[in-house]
Amino acid sequence: MGAKQDGDGDEAYGKPVKYDPSFQGPIKNRSCTDIICCVLFFLFILGYIAVGTVAWLYGDPRQVLYPRNSTGAYCGMGTNKDKPYLLYFNIFSCILATNIITVAKDGLQCPTPQVCVSSCPEVSWVVKKDDFSLTVGEVFYAANRNFCLPGVPSNMLVLESLQQELCPSFLLPSTPALGRCFPWYNSTVPELPGISSNTSIAQGISGLLDSLNARDISVKIFEDFAHSWYWILVALGVALVLSLLFVLLLRLVAGPLVLVLIVGVLGVLAYGIYFCWKEYQVLRDRGASITQLGFTTNFSAYRSVQETWLAALIVLAVLEGLLLLMLIFLRQRIRIAIALLKEASKAVGQMMSTMFYPLVTFVLLFICIVYWAMLALLPNCEKVPVNTSCDPTAQPMNSSCPGLMCVFKGYLSTGLVQRFLFNLQIYGVLGLFWTLNWVIALGQCVLAGAFASFYWAFHKPRDIPTFPLSAAFIRTLRYHTGSLAFGALILSLVQIARVILEYIDHKVRGAQNPVARCIMCCFKCCLWCLEKFIKFLNRNAYIMIAIYGKNFCVSAKNALKLLMRNIVRVVVLDKVTDLLLFFGKLLVVGGVGVLSFFFFTGRISGLGKNFESPHLNYYWLPIMTSILGAYVIASGFFSVFGMCVDTLFLCFLEDLERNDGSPDRPYYMSKALLKILGKKNETPPGNKRKK
Repeated sequence: MGAKQDGDGDEAYGKPVKYDPSFQGPIKNRSCTDIICCVLFFLFILGYIAVGTVAWLYGDPRQVLYPRNSTGAYCGMGTNKDKPYLLYFNIFSCILATNIITVAKDGLQCPTPQVCVSSCPEVSWVVKKDDFSLTVGEVFYAANRNFCLPGVPSNMLVLESLQQELCPSFLLPSTPALGRCFPWYNSTVPELPGISSNTSIAQGISGLLDSLNARDISVKIFEDFAHSWYWILVALGVALVLSLLFVLLLRLVAGPLVLVLIVGVLGVLAYGIYFCWKEYQVLRDRGASITQLGFTTNFSAYRSVQETWLAALIVLAVLEGLLLLMLIFLRQRIRIAIALLKEASKAVGQMMSTMFYPLVTFVLLFICIVYWAMLALLPNCEKVPVNTSCDPTAQPMNSSCPGLMCVFKGYLSTGLVQRFLFNLQIYGVLGLFWTLNWVIALGQCVLAGAFASFYWAFHKPRDIPTFPLSAAFIRTLRYHTGSLAFGALILSLVQIARVILEYIDHKVRGAQNPVARCIMCCFKCCLWCLEKFIKFLNRNAYIMIAIYGKNFCVSAKNALKLLMRNIVRVVVLDKVTDLLLFFGKLLVVGGVGVLSFFFFTGRISGLGKNFESPHLNYYWLPIMTSILGAYVIASGFFSVFGMCVDTLFLCFLEDLERNDGSPDRPYYMSKALLKILGKKNETPPGNKRKK
């Protein structure tokens, strides 16, 4: 029935699809699939909303907006409304602090007392030995140095306040940045115990932030964006036009372009063989052999021995030979792949709205990420032990423990939310992965439904349904939410397992022996392969769901068997498509990057006053922004094209099995594909397909 399959074991991968006279494209009369998973998904979403409500009620977004002093009070709010800035008693203690996770968690906290102040110090000042016997009121308050912790009595001796770290022992001229007082670069480092002469102002601040002039850098960045945002939009517009033109013009240049790319790969391999041979000759004449080198962990040393280049030469020669053999024996299937690429370009041209569907996916993904970020504002207070609280305003006095003080660390774990905080955070992480994967699955299934309606239209474009993308979107949401949730859940569990494995590997990396490292790498590799396979399986299952409306398991099984019956065609099409889309991304991103570089660096002259490049502090900033935006745009467009190719390919395989070209069972494929396969429809020209 139809074409000869690639494999002989058709029975092992199921029987070919039988002819169904009622089938004319995506099934319209369908029912809901995977109802149990759909109900579970909706219940999970309701719980996700409940967790979001808890985060809103118990979380505190102020911790990422306002600095917090040692007592846990926010600067610039409440009783500290007139004190918007945070002063660090000893900025040099920040040298040993803080990776980015700790910074985000603790709110730029350093292991030194911090106090809210109305203004940052403007001059340098150090407590003198003569001041030790005076009171805090005489040394600090009378001189308008209101930098002690709240509640320090004015009659307390200065020496006692310094021992308990209630008042700073020195002040440096500072400037406010990000709500905190940061010293100037030219400040003189005071000579005090605990501060070495090698310590610099920059070292102290780099422990807190990456650079002292964080505010200056942010101002310059905003200035650059303000001066160049419209040119960045122009660059993104160029990327959009280039991506669209590349996809639409593939119907004309797919064949020559694939040929050029294949010849280019052969040329690169041939040059690699030549280069390895020349290096091998030079080292052979010198007599440099691996027997002289022996075994070493310095892998760069192996470049100086002839055996290395001989092995590389053999590997490249084998790859060159395999590629040539594939071109000889698989040329027919390469022609089929090129014809499918041309057909996909025509499909996209007939349904231009599909090219902009990634915007919908992007908006939904953005909502999911923002919602999860709100959940992350839950106070991380489960690690604070019960019954060990203290009063920050009543500093402890313990001569056996100098420097002991009570500072804000977190909340008590006595509340219901606090006791189950870790479980809620795990729930939030699962919700993030599940919703993100479901949104991606929705986009794949919707696009598959639209492109399948194109392929199974006998007379194109006359028989293509009206608004195929909208119809596929409504059909997918109405009937297949559960199936999408099922596939997304399987993928999410594997991804979470990978994250947990990476976390464990990071935690125990220093204590592992080589055997444990090898085992960990094997586990990580297996999970990576499993994730790739599930993504591939889900993608094709969603295509079958969009066409036939069956549940996830049946669709995945049918798709996998259909692909296994045509495994050679699958491999050829996949690699040809990957090569072509990689070249397309390289063309779009590289073109925009080069154009942006020449424009923003002022190397394009003669454009007129209105088209002069703006004066920038960091010219690389708009260049990198343009390149990143171009990559995102190209990835969005080419993801649609890739989904179109995969959908048309599955439809093409089913068309070969379902039909035979007779008047009652004509092929739906294009004339170019029929010509390559040596087939034809016996339906007289002009006759309509019977409805």
